[in-house]
Amino acid sequence: MSEFADKYGPWALVVGASDGVGSAMADELARRGLNVVLLSRRQAVLSEVAADISTRTGVQTRTLAIDLAAPGAAGTVIEATADLDVGFLVYCAGADPGFAPFLSSPLSDAESLVQRNCMVPMQLCHHYARPMVERGRGGIVIFGSGAGFAGGPNMVAYGASKAFDMVFAEALWTELHDRGVDVLGLILGKTDTPALRKLECERGQIPSLEDTPPGAAAVDDVVAAAFANLTDGPTCLAGPEIQAAAQLMASVSRNDAVRFIAQAVTAAMGDN
Repeated sequence: MSEFADKYGPWALVVGASDGVGSAMADELARRGLNVVLLSRRQAVLSEVAADISTRTGVQTRTLAIDLAAPGAAGTVIEATADLDVGFLVYCAGADPGFAPFLSSPLSDAESLVQRNCMVPMQLCHHYARPMVERGRGGIVIFGSGAGFAGGPNMVAYGASKAFDMVFAEALWTELHDRGVDVLGLILGKTDTPALRKLECERGQIPSLEDTPPGAAAVDDVVAAAFANLTDGPTCLAGPEIQAAAQLMASVSRNDAVRFIAQAVTAAMGDN
């Protein structure tokens, strides 16, 4: 653990740390000896997560309640961490809770997704990666989604933004991995998070928030995959289902890939 902290510490910034995979990533980083900055929109939840992490691991924590869709959000994050030596960045934010047709929603909804999933991670990586390169050590994990494999209904901007995240992480890896900075794009499929449980419960697909959505990967397995593949980069497909989907997509034409995504979305969520 001390070796991990020496390479990636002393501070980690976890964006999207209030629950689900982001919270679990923050917890594991703390267990490995890094102090953690936890960022999301919900201060009350962040405070609870931070207090629990500090109590169990003894590391320092800091919370930042920031709306990443707001103008200048990245600058606010950078200013709030100016006194910290951040050696590890996790970007796990930007889900699309609406899941609605592109033309049925205000354009501002799509613009917010692009801001949170494309602009802000790019801005934060540009800032925090520079001192990592200067020190010759550091780590960056950017969460992607199988929705970025091909275009699909009800997630037009979301899928496009996740395609950006995947390629951005891969390209950043090509520039930084020989300079001591590990970059990993972690591509998720269906994952058992509070957000997914809420969505599927509202749609009647699971009876209660206590039930696991069928076919969803466990959060602990996703986090384990992130750390197991951190030094291997540039891309890790977290779980057998997303790995199988990637193999299928790679074996067909782009047109067929789009049809496959459309059919999968309709089967999983219903036709909106």
